[in-house]
Amino acid sequence: MTNPTSLQDHFAHCIQVLGGVTAASRRLGIDERAIRRFVNGERPISSRLLRDTAEALRTLIAEATDAEQGIASSLEAAEDD
Repeated sequence: MTNPTSLQDHFAHCIQVLGGVTAASRRLGIDERAIRRFVNGERPISSRLLRDTAEALRTLIAEATDAEQGIASSLEAAEDD
């Protein structure tokens, strides 16, 4: 990922995975306008921003896993009835 455009593209994809600009803004604690500037290449994407984004994605994964397990448990309980 040495190509800045591919880094921008990857960051933009991460923002979408986080739920879009508004949701990513909340999760990262960054102004929506700043996120758009990073995505558009108007501001450089720092290693700290990438680390924070990775951590936000890990948190999202954990939340999604918990939600999925809750659904699976509910389905198992409903099937047992």
